[in-house]
Amino acid sequence: MSGEKNLGKLIIGMTPILHEGTYVFSTVKNLNLVSREDTICEFKEKEGTTIVIEQQKADAIGLTYDYVAAWLTLTIHSSLEAVGLTALFSSELAKHEISCNVIAGYYHDHIFVDIKNAEKAMTVLSNLSKNSTK
Repeated sequence: MSGEKNLGKLIIGMTPILHEGTYVFSTVKNLNLVSREDTICEFKEKEGTTIVIEQQKADAIGLTYDYVAAWLTLTIHSSLEAVGLTALFSSELAKHEISCNVIAGYYHDHIFVDIKNAEKAMTVLSNLSKNSTK
C-alpha cells in the first residue's frame, strides 16, 4: 500500500496527534545496554547510535540527554516520495519559533518538538491543515 503523494491532500489530511509522555534523544556506543523494545527509533552515526526513547526509560538506565521533547504524529499515510510536506510544516512551525526534529516512518511523519511547545505545535499544525486550500 503506497502512501499519499499529493501535497494538498497531505496537508488537509495530516491530522496531528500528540502522544502521551516525554521523549529524549540520546546517543550510545553500545546498543546492548538498551532494550530494543524500549527505543522509538535508532540511527547509526559514526560517533554512536542516536536513540529516541521515553524520558522515564532513559532515566532508569542512566542515559544522558539535553533535549526533552513531545512526540507528534501526522496520521495520514504519506509516501516517502512525497515532495514538500516536511518543508511546509517545518516552515510553519519555524514561523512560530518552534524547532522540530522530523523522523519519517514508512506510514507516517513523526515530529519531535520541545516539550514546552507541544500544545502550540499542535495548534499550528491543526490550523495549517484546516486552513489549507489546496
